[in-house]
Amino acid sequence: MGYLYVAVAALCWATLGPVARVAFEAGVTPLEVAFWRALLGGGLFGVHRGLFRSARLERRHVGPVLGFAVVGVGVFFGAYQLAVDAGGAALAAVLLYTAPAWVAVMSVLLLNERMTLLKLLALLLTLLGVVGVAWGGDGAARFSVAAIGWGLVSGVSYACYYPFGTWYFHERTPATWYAYAFPVGALLLLPFVTFAAKPLAAWGALAWLAVVSTYVAYLAYGAALQRLEATRASIGATLEPVFAGALAFWWWSEQFGWMGYAGAALILTAVVLATVDPERTAGASPSDQPDGRIEW
Repeated sequence: MGYLYVAVAALCWATLGPVARVAFEAGVTPLEVAFWRALLGGGLFGVHRGLFRSARLERRHVGPVLGFAVVGVGVFFGAYQLAVDAGGAALAAVLLYTAPAWVAVMSVLLLNERMTLLKLLALLLTLLGVVGVAWGGDGAARFSVAAIGWGLVSGVSYACYYPFGTWYFHERTPATWYAYAFPVGALLLLPFVTFAAKPLAAWGALAWLAVVSTYVAYLAYGAALQRLEATRASIGATLEPVFAGALAFWWWSEQFGWMGYAGAALILTAVVLATVDPERTAGASPSDQPDGRIEW
C-alpha cells in the first residue's frame, strides 16, 4: 500500500507542469503560483483537520512546524519555480530529483537506515533515469549559476521532507502538520510575489494545483511515509517525471526521444528494485499497523 500511495502522489505532482503552464500563459508569475498553491493547499488541510478532528499541535511543535514551513514549503516551492524560470524545466527536474541521493545520505546519517546493494543500485538507476527523461524531450536546458543553484536548493529542501515525516508523522497526522506549515510557507513567499489580474482559466488552474497537486498529493505521500523507509519513498516519487511525460504526450502530443524512453525504463526498474529489496527496516512496518489503517 505504501508504494500505491507513492504512485498516487507522483501522478498528482505530475500535473504540476501542464496545469501551471495554463496559469503562466494567463500572466501569473511562478512565485505567485507557488504562493497560491501553498495558501489554498494549507486551507484545504485546515478543513481536513477539522473534519477528522485531528489533535492540535502543542507548544513543543512550534520549532519543527516553522522549520518545515521555511524549508519544505517556502524555500522548496519558491526555489523550484525559480529554477524552472532560470534554466528550463529539464534542468530543474534533473536537479530536483537529485533528492533521492540527498535522502539516502540523510537516512543513513539521521534515520539509521541501511544502504543495501539493491537500494544503491536503485538510486543510481533513478538518477540516470531522471537525466534521460529530462533530456529526452524537446526542452533545452539553460545552464547558469542561478539555474544550478536554485535547482540544487530545491532538491535539498525537498529531500528534507523525508526525515521530517519519519520523525514527526507518528506524533500528529500529516494533514495536521500541513495545515499549519503551508500557510506559514505562503506568508514567507508573500514579500516576493507580484500579483496579477487573473482570468477564470488561471483561477481554475490554481484551484487544480491546490486540490490535486498539493492536497491529494501530499496526503497520499504522508500516508506513504507512514509505511515506507524514506529512501524507498523518494525513489518511488521519481515516477513523477515519467507520468509528466505521459501527460505531455496526451495533452500536447509531445514525445520523448530515445533517451527519454530509456530513462523512463530505468526509473521503473529502480522502483521495482526498491520494492523487492529484502532488507526492510521501515519506521512504520506492517506490524506497527496490523489492521492496515492510515492515520489521515
